[in-house]
Amino acid sequence: MSLEPPADWRPSASRQALEARARLLANIREFFSSRLVLEVETPIVSSAGNTDPNITSFRTDSERTGYLRTSPEYPMKRLLAAGLGDIYELGRVFRDAESGQWHNTEFTLLEWYRCGMSYLELADEVIDLLRFCGKESFSSWPSERLSYRELFLRHTGLDPLLAEESDWEGLALERGIRAAKMNVQQWMDLFITHLIQPALDPETITVVYDYPAGQAALARIRQGDEPVAERFEVYIGQVELANGYQELGDATEQRRRFEKENSLRGIRGDDILPIDERLLKSLDHGLPECSGVALGVDRLLMKLLELDSIQSVIAFPRDRA
Repeated sequence: MSLEPPADWRPSASRQALEARARLLANIREFFSSRLVLEVETPIVSSAGNTDPNITSFRTDSERTGYLRTSPEYPMKRLLAAGLGDIYELGRVFRDAESGQWHNTEFTLLEWYRCGMSYLELADEVIDLLRFCGKESFSSWPSERLSYRELFLRHTGLDPLLAEESDWEGLALERGIRAAKMNVQQWMDLFITHLIQPALDPETITVVYDYPAGQAALARIRQGDEPVAERFEVYIGQVELANGYQELGDATEQRRRFEKENSLRGIRGDDILPIDERLLKSLDHGLPECSGVALGVDRLLMKLLELDSIQSVIAFPRDRA
């Protein structure tokens, strides 16, 4: 009598989910083809790592050190600087130490860039894509656009551009949240995940825009009485789905941000990563006025199928790879 083979050789996703994945990828390509946005492919292994201290890159074990991409952003911007115009890439990216209900160390990312389109116009295009790919799933969902400031005032009563550490500590105490000593940015991140996201309407597409300048990442900062990063995030129900920017084209400022991130990595005891000098050269050459966004395809598929685990939409997640 033969025994059933160990279950871990089998895919964790059902055939229905894998067929839905194939349809979603086809729909994404149809959407961009109809809008004359060119599909491109960029390297999976790069000589430069991602200096963001909150992201851990996989490093190749070879004589010439390389890093598996955490995003195709840097080479895609080099294509933009070379004059390719509107482009998108649909492919695998890799982030170490990320696993859980909504995370797998290897996942599918859709990233696209639009020349001459503002970041808020791009946010609208994200909604267009969701409605196109979701068909009847999201057709009746309303959309709402809130500034980061408006979002926090609505859900916490605090102004995130003006509140100090003591204000956040008081709010945590009031809401029964216990946490170690944190800076203002860490408090904001905590309240987003633990207080605000769970309070979002589960059947609304929410666009949050104009983030604090300290959370600019690769976005342009708009100066004013209270400078803000021209950045947006899209939430589908209570799930963070996409992150977009009015792209920073200043090579000097971008180098400063990379160096600041590496400095923070050093303070934390993490590896100092090589800066992408080719990206900086392309910015120095000239990046066209553009906006860009990255969207988690696996999360979108989870929402389309009403599944609550990323393992249910990936054939072989990390623990079965």
